[in-house]
Amino acid sequence: MHKDELIQLHTLMAQIKKYLESQGIEHDFEEYNSLAISPIHIHRSKAEHKHAIFVLGNHLASIIAEDELSSSWRTSVRMQELANKSGKKCS
Repeated sequence: MHKDELIQLHTLMAQIKKYLESQGIEHDFEEYNSLAISPIHIHRSKAEHKHAIFVLGNHLASIIAEDELSSSWRTSVRMQELANKSGKKCS
């Protein structure tokens, strides 16, 4: 993906996060918030946006996961693996 496409995806996911929060769904987004990157930070690297997408994707997937056997839970686990892998490249 190109950087601008990653930023668009990051924007969409941030909007989903904001919507879920506005609906009263409580979740600890501490890991994502600690990255201190949002879609408006266009000066940040492609790798940093990709890592943020994986971390936020993990959070969002875990919110919608109903149980450990659901496909959503497996998505959450995979997003965490990708976040860990991409985080090493950002450092």
